[in-house]
Amino acid sequence: MTQTRTHGYLFDPRQTEAGRPYDATAALFDASTFRHFERIGVGPGWRCWEVGAGGTSVLAWLAKRVGPTGRVVGTDLDIARASAAARPPVEVRCHDVSAQEPPGEGFDLVHARLVLSHVTDRDRALRSMVRALRPGGRLLVEDADIALQPLGCPEEQGPAQQLANHVRQGLRALLAERGADTAYGRRLPRLLREAGLAQVEAEAYFPLTSPAAVALETATVQEARDRLVDRALVTGADVDRYLAQLVSGTLDLATAPLISAWGRKAA
Repeated sequence: MTQTRTHGYLFDPRQTEAGRPYDATAALFDASTFRHFERIGVGPGWRCWEVGAGGTSVLAWLAKRVGPTGRVVGTDLDIARASAAARPPVEVRCHDVSAQEPPGEGFDLVHARLVLSHVTDRDRALRSMVRALRPGGRLLVEDADIALQPLGCPEEQGPAQQLANHVRQGLRALLAERGADTAYGRRLPRLLREAGLAQVEAEAYFPLTSPAAVALETATVQEARDRLVDRALVTGADVDRYLAQLVSGTLDLATAPLISAWGRKAA
């Protein structure tokens, strides 16, 4: 099946080092995501749908928790990395959540992280995820709110931090041009309530400094370099200088807040 990748993403997962953003994202956010799974009560026998399963860490955690009597369906537009690591009870499918019907119904848990703000039809994707839940099932959606905290270095101490914030501004402009909703995270609690979910809660999480944040920023800037320069958002010299500063380890680099919102489908 041929698929057209939704245009909000900066990364092309087919590139040689496509695993780097997945690994950095896992290092940054897995602990927070797994804490929410534990709070929700994911356990043996659960049926789970992981939306945007380009990486493997969340699938592996869910598989261990649901055990041999459970089921974990992972979907994404590019499934090469996830498929290579998939073992029962994990099943991986090529799927566009914003354009296709859900891969089944009756799920106890549906989860998406850093997906919906980038897809073409966010409203349809969210409706599809809610529809796939069993009565009483749980939805957990986690997405960044780049507009809420747009700075690479919140403490703009000097030229190095100013450059980091300038490059981050260029990246934000690129995302907006490609159709991403850079303020999507803050809308999640309302959207989940409007979708009919009950017991909606949400919280925000973002590291202020972390080696994984530096790794993700480095991969992002390297991937977006030509587009940043072509669109005259950042000069090539500035990109090279910024990458050198990232390697030096002297920047306290922050991520955008990850907003996690969850709710229960009416029984």
